[in-house]
Amino acid sequence: MDSTVAPGTLNIPQIIRSETRLRETTYRLIISQLFYDGHQQLAVSLSNLLQTSPPCPPSDRLTHIVRLGLKADEELEQAQKSSIVVAENVQDIGLDFDYQSDSPITSPDAGSYETFYVTAHKAPCRAAAFDATGSIIATGSVDASIKILDVDRMLIKNSFGLDYAPSSIEPAMDNHPVIRTLYDHADEVTCLDFHPFDPILASGSRDYTIKFFEYAKSTTKKSFRTIKEVDQIRCLSFHPSGDWLIVGTQHPVTRLYDVETGRCFVSTQPQDQHTKAITCVKWAPNGKQFATSSKDGSFKIWDGVTNRCINTFDGAHNSEEVCSVAFTKNSKYLLTSGKDSQVRLWELSTARCLIHYTGAGTLAKQEHRATCVFNHTEDYILYPDEKATSLCCWNSRNAERQRLLGLGHNAPVKCIVHSPTAPAFVTCSDDHRARFWCKRTLFGD
Repeated sequence: MDSTVAPGTLNIPQIIRSETRLRETTYRLIISQLFYDGHQQLAVSLSNLLQTSPPCPPSDRLTHIVRLGLKADEELEQAQKSSIVVAENVQDIGLDFDYQSDSPITSPDAGSYETFYVTAHKAPCRAAAFDATGSIIATGSVDASIKILDVDRMLIKNSFGLDYAPSSIEPAMDNHPVIRTLYDHADEVTCLDFHPFDPILASGSRDYTIKFFEYAKSTTKKSFRTIKEVDQIRCLSFHPSGDWLIVGTQHPVTRLYDVETGRCFVSTQPQDQHTKAITCVKWAPNGKQFATSSKDGSFKIWDGVTNRCINTFDGAHNSEEVCSVAFTKNSKYLLTSGKDSQVRLWELSTARCLIHYTGAGTLAKQEHRATCVFNHTEDYILYPDEKATSLCCWNSRNAERQRLLGLGHNAPVKCIVHSPTAPAFVTCSDDHRARFWCKRTLFGD
């Protein structure tokens, strides 16, 4: 009888023999390690029990194998995290003037968005963030509370014809868009950011603390971890790996925190730092550098490994305060806004301003800090006009002004964040409200 195994067929006896040899080798390594570490009696007892032959000599090989295995496992985990970031950049390169095609823009401009839901805090709302999937939103307020909202529930609520009145007067519902309200800060929540992989939300406050919340747990009301600072927290940003957190405070020195240990690092060179309070911090998507902006009228680019400043752009907005910074998906360009009511796009490799986006702030000089953002495809740039209470929108490639969008707020819009995956954004205002906007035709009526 032919004992040859056909290709693709499991050879069960061979698998059993291989598994048996592997276990025998493992047992011999354990016994040898016990002899090597001086546990003679334990090694002899185990050797007699297993009837090992030939006898096992003392050896440190098992420790060496475990050390290599743990190192390989750690490298694999880091590679998996990096591959996710790389894959996202490959799928959608966003804005890139080196490889820009002439294909028409398919994403909607801001003028075609509609309000789908409004939630109200008890005081001005000035902070918001989307998670990496674009399915969860967090908003923060001067009333020290944080609300967690489910995007799908907001869309369903609007699609079924339910009015988007402030959530404070809505009846309790199992499918209510506000899935969690968190209370743990003692003063205004100034900034929020989601961990790139884990269901963790980081928040900063004027109460001098950074807090971490496991927002996915239905029982969560308080943070599971707190980092205390020496000044008011103004901004924070997770590294794409989730291992590091940059923090800006009322103090001009930039902080870099190890998320796991809570250790804080700062540049050893005083000349690296800003001279006034920090207004915004952001990691580049490639994780190699980060940017900071300040009331001193400058923004800086930092090396993400050495934590050293590698470039400073002084007087970037006519020496006015620089309010926000945002990297493109390929990490080549940086978008900034300032109190000169202008938005600018900078090419980092040449350290020059490529495009000015003008037209906002024509009614009066800007008084309050406001942020600018890309839409999810980086085809458009969105920026709230303080006095007109409308949203300015430009083509990111040629600075062509698009239709204005009336935001419906009764006070200045201090914060705008766009979904990373879909045509949707959130505006936060001093009228206590956060509005969720999206393009109706793309989500379905």
